[in-house]
Amino acid sequence: MKPVPPATSLRRAPVQRRSAERLTRILDACADLLDEVGYDALSTRAVAQRASVPIGSVYRFFGNKRQMADALAQRNLERYTVRVTERLRQTGEDEGWRTAMDVVLDEYLEMKRTAPGFSLVDFGNQIPVGARAEPNHRVADRLTELLSGYLDREPDEDLRRVFLIAVETADTLVHLAFRVAPEGDERIIDEAREMLRAYLARVLD
Repeated sequence: MKPVPPATSLRRAPVQRRSAERLTRILDACADLLDEVGYDALSTRAVAQRASVPIGSVYRFFGNKRQMADALAQRNLERYTVRVTERLRQTGEDEGWRTAMDVVLDEYLEMKRTAPGFSLVDFGNQIPVGARAEPNHRVADRLTELLSGYLDREPDEDLRRVFLIAVETADTLVHLAFRVAPEGDERIIDEAREMLRAYLARVLD
């Protein structure tokens, strides 16, 4: 099981600070409009208007809205990684893998509830921005990198497979929880947490 290479959606990477700030405004506008109108009604022109940039600025970075949504998903994964890393740094390694797993799940739930556009895009597997399997592979790869040192485990193929199974399971059950209730059905989330603990205990204890 080889790590999935990072997705690349940008036609041109920003070099100057002003260009990077413009890209941020474009992605922020994309996220807001996804919440307001959904993916089908999203347009590059509407994003340009919301971001207060020329339409040419959008096309400098993206050829179409699919690439733009994919870039938003990539940004979500980067922000998620930062949030998990910071929380783990605060908890300390002596808390054990169960605390680490709670951090991973809780930060995902928090982004699902609060991050603009996340309910449609999350890490790329909600709308047609590529194969559904790839985003979960990327999340599993990222968690393997993040948690292997925390767990004092070698980031090998076995650990990556464990995290991929855990991510796929959590993905399915969390989406079920949010279909049942707008903020996520807590009973389903609790069941998901218990299932993940039971599976990971068999491997990590």
